[in-house]
Amino acid sequence: MGSAEHALQIPASTAPPLPDEITNDLQTRVKGHPRGLYLLFATEMWERFSYYGNRALLALFMVQALAFDKQFAASLYGRYTGLVYLAPLIGGYVADRWWGNRRSIFVGGALMAAGQFTLFAAGSMLQTPATAIMLFYCGLGLIVAGNGFFKPNISSMVGQLYSQSDARKDSAYTIFYMGINLGSFIAPLICGFLGDTGNAADFRWGFFTAGVGMLLSLVVFGFFHKRYLVSPTGAPVGLAPKAAAAQQASKDNQPLTRQDIDRMIVIGVISFFVIFFWSAFEQAGVSLTFFAEEATNRQLFGYTIPASWFQSLNPVFVLIFAPVLAQLWTVLGRRNKEPSSPTKMAWGLILLAVGYLIIGFGVKDMSATAKASMIWLTAMYLMHTLGELCLSPIGLSLVNKLAPARFGSLMMAVWFTANAAANWFAGVLATFYPEAGRTPVFLGYQITGLHEFFMLFVAMAFVAGAILLALTRPLQKMMHGVR
Repeated sequence: MGSAEHALQIPASTAPPLPDEITNDLQTRVKGHPRGLYLLFATEMWERFSYYGNRALLALFMVQALAFDKQFAASLYGRYTGLVYLAPLIGGYVADRWWGNRRSIFVGGALMAAGQFTLFAAGSMLQTPATAIMLFYCGLGLIVAGNGFFKPNISSMVGQLYSQSDARKDSAYTIFYMGINLGSFIAPLICGFLGDTGNAADFRWGFFTAGVGMLLSLVVFGFFHKRYLVSPTGAPVGLAPKAAAAQQASKDNQPLTRQDIDRMIVIGVISFFVIFFWSAFEQAGVSLTFFAEEATNRQLFGYTIPASWFQSLNPVFVLIFAPVLAQLWTVLGRRNKEPSSPTKMAWGLILLAVGYLIIGFGVKDMSATAKASMIWLTAMYLMHTLGELCLSPIGLSLVNKLAPARFGSLMMAVWFTANAAANWFAGVLATFYPEAGRTPVFLGYQITGLHEFFMLFVAMAFVAGAILLALTRPLQKMMHGVR
């Protein structure tokens, strides 16, 4: 995990004495968790503010400011977000072999900040379209590269704060996930307010604000990482491999066991199924944004709500329901009734299907000129959120628990590679968004309107969820005691 190191498994009662300053830090807990968790919470919150501020505007910027058609914008969105999640495969490897988590986070954050400010420059050069488009592609490239170094390393560091068998890990990842969603909630509201005004020239201010958020993430991490990022034994976590050469060498010399191989297979299987989840879920940034812009009645008390603001519904629901589900898993765990991680993830897919079923019902028989109530979109995002909470933080925690020691960041990168495939596929599926005078066909299925478009996702998510549910028992056996 992280720089391919796990904390030494020493029971608290037999742990050797630690330096006073480390002991004081270790004894300082916030709601039962080490302070390092909340440092990573804040760092990730501002990084996600940056990313989701950008995401809220990206599809609209391509169509309204750069004059891309919707099909091209959807395809480009999928390729870009796919690369965002593919890049951690390289970033995780670099961290494991050379840089360590901490340095990777600094480099990645700096690149992402540069990318956001390059998009600000693109939005400032709309009067010269060729220059604006060139800067736009450069900005996206910098964000892709930066995310590759940042994302797998901060996620894997969460697990390094706990021992391998610590029951608080699921709870820790859920708290960490709340940080992601706090940033994701604020970002569309602020960046959307500044950038999604109906004036193409204003998009740049949304990107500028996203860049400032990334700088804040770097400042928070830079000030506190040396003090709070320590393992249960007091060893600093996230250092370059050369700083822990003895431990690293001993880990590398250990051959993979049958148990390790089985667990890695489980990571591969669940990573395959999350492709179907995220390819449907990530319509939020593209086809569902087009739906909010064009086919949703956004009037509220005389004010027209920006389409980008609807992307705040999911994270605000996460903030409300994440503590509830975290407590539910804890209570069920104490009673030995907690579902296994694959079971939770299967239900996540089924809840996602229910969300699309709701909005599909809402637009059924709706005329081309009519607009749907915001209630349907809101109810859909609520169900998607409940599904997400059953799948994403649980999946992150499961990868951390199943991954062999020296392949920690690499296995986390495999998880994000599945996200890459899902985001690319999301862009492909979004190109089938129905428009006047065009009837897309997907594998022989004619998409004649919004109802048919949404039912495509109902079928895909439900079938995937049902198959995963049927596979939970064999997967549980291959996890060898990990829940």
